[in-house]
Amino acid sequence: MIFRKIKNILLVSVMLGASSVDGFCGDKGDTVFKAPVLLNAMRHVADWEVNQWNTVGFKHAKADWTNGACYTGIFALGNIQGNEKYLDVLKGIGNDLKWNTGINKYHADYYCIAQMYAQLAIKYHDNSMIAPFRQQADSIISRPHTEPLNWKNRIEFREWAWCDALFMAPPALSYLSTATGDERYINGAAKLWWKTTNFLYDSSEHLYFRDETFFTKREQNGKKVFWSRGNGWVMGGLVRVLENLPANHPDRKKFETLFKDMAARIAGLQQPDGSWHASLLDPASYPIKEMSGTGFYCYALAWGINHKLLDKKKYLPVVKKAWLALNSAVQPDGMLGYVQPIGASPDKVDQNSTEVYGVGAFLLSGAQLYEMAKKGII
Repeated sequence: MIFRKIKNILLVSVMLGASSVDGFCGDKGDTVFKAPVLLNAMRHVADWEVNQWNTVGFKHAKADWTNGACYTGIFALGNIQGNEKYLDVLKGIGNDLKWNTGINKYHADYYCIAQMYAQLAIKYHDNSMIAPFRQQADSIISRPHTEPLNWKNRIEFREWAWCDALFMAPPALSYLSTATGDERYINGAAKLWWKTTNFLYDSSEHLYFRDETFFTKREQNGKKVFWSRGNGWVMGGLVRVLENLPANHPDRKKFETLFKDMAARIAGLQQPDGSWHASLLDPASYPIKEMSGTGFYCYALAWGINHKLLDKKKYLPVVKKAWLALNSAVQPDGMLGYVQPIGASPDKVDQNSTEVYGVGAFLLSGAQLYEMAKKGII
């Protein structure tokens, strides 16, 4: 009997994402949504990742898109008062890289890291952090961008021809626009966003295909293939563009409509455990929770509530369930499990599957919930 009670306590602890019972769960489940508990959960996950970098080393190149996505979440945590040590980590990385992006200047993945550069430049009023990327961005937006987005001839090295690119590239240009006050960058981001959307967005499903090769593919249940993290990349990128888009921008309403349409669709696809599985329309074929897509959806929907674009009554329960699912994937040492490996389509995961971009999504989500807690929204 005693063993069963202990086992039940530990099970509740895991469900609430606890690394230990103390500080993570109490008499009420809502304890997990208190600001100090949210902050502790974020630090727990971030510290595990930073410790990996310090002791094991970087699994991917420091300027790689995988880390670039992680840095967005590290910045979100570091931007919370009292957590500036995480910004010091990012500044150290930027200095190591001399504030340069990856080697392929027109491939969206290679300048995902510029989001972090621009956000740091805004915070510290230091234009040296964005000087190299500004020159690169001038070159990017001056290109004609007239090629069709068919998935051939290595189009990804010249155009945003796959949905992942909408997280990597448009926010980099958008934050640069805010950092510099130069609207050419946000206008360029908007123009190229709609080019990709016109090609990959299924307006009947309110979801994005990963790239052209998925137009005719079908899941085991006969449904179209819509990859969870792929659409998570889109939702995450969408709110980061909106965060920088002027209120009077001619495309503002169009972006908001797209966001609301996708939010409604995504909310309706949430699974009973609070997560989204790797395949949005065939979750039964991938029955395990998946945390990278779940993290980006939690982030985007929470951002929408915080910015009064989404109805709190409708979407807050979705966000809360998603955050509990995210916390349930945190291992006792702080490693975030159930993160689908690098890929381009739905795939299997388990508790030992982890990747840095999942950590980024977790921290972005946590920062939005923390903001809600401080505002009294949650």
